[in-house]
Amino acid sequence: MKKIGIACTLLVLLGSSCGSIQKLVQPQKLEKKANNNNVVTKNADAASYINRFKTIAIAEMNSHGIPASITLAQGLLESGNGQSDLALRANNHFGIKCAGDWTGKTIFKDDDTKDECFRVYRNPEESYKDHSAFLKRKRYASLFQLPKNDYASWAKGLKEAGYATNPKYPELLISLIERYQLYHFDVATAVVQKESTEKEKTPLDKNISPTEIAKSPVKMVIYEVKPNDTLFSIAKKYGISVDQLKQSNTLRDENISIGQLLIINN
Repeated sequence: MKKIGIACTLLVLLGSSCGSIQKLVQPQKLEKKANNNNVVTKNADAASYINRFKTIAIAEMNSHGIPASITLAQGLLESGNGQSDLALRANNHFGIKCAGDWTGKTIFKDDDTKDECFRVYRNPEESYKDHSAFLKRKRYASLFQLPKNDYASWAKGLKEAGYATNPKYPELLISLIERYQLYHFDVATAVVQKESTEKEKTPLDKNISPTEIAKSPVKMVIYEVKPNDTLFSIAKKYGISVDQLKQSNTLRDENISIGQLLIINN
């Protein structure tokens, strides 16, 4: 503060005001603070996005064989953590255009060319399901010969099959998967199956303590919300509490929508 005071005195003698020196000092501090806030916001948005859509990504993996890590990474990248114009206005998280047999609603937006046609979905979950259907096309058939937990090969295979024109597309997906450890979602089903098999083969030995025997895996059911469903009715159906249901799905309130997927842990 003494240095600023001295500088102000000199500026006054030269015919300037102290406001000049303050303007020179303050913007740097504000800019640094703004940059730090931006970084925190982006990280928080990514974490929220992953929590919001991990369930549908896992469900689609179990149904169609597409690694959940790949689906989530593509969603993060293509939708800008769910904040892109297409994601907000059309629930379109993967930038899928109107080509093919699409008969639903559409939206027009500049992309490679002006006013290109993109698909509009009723909710983001519908976009995730259509993403799976999109990858079941013949041009992506070779991808389904790859292991579900080989996210690096899947990322490279998508580029080779012509999914994206960006030469760095595989690296971008891999970077997101490893930064947020999305690969954990790929092995969840395999681990459950492995633990179950090992438990069946474990001999009954009195010398083995109970803690050394593999615990039975948590039973996980994916439930799709139907008309007239409430958290209470769903919880009652599966014999769990509403609080358990909210905790398993990181729900802040009891609002749910038709088509939304919920994890049921018994």
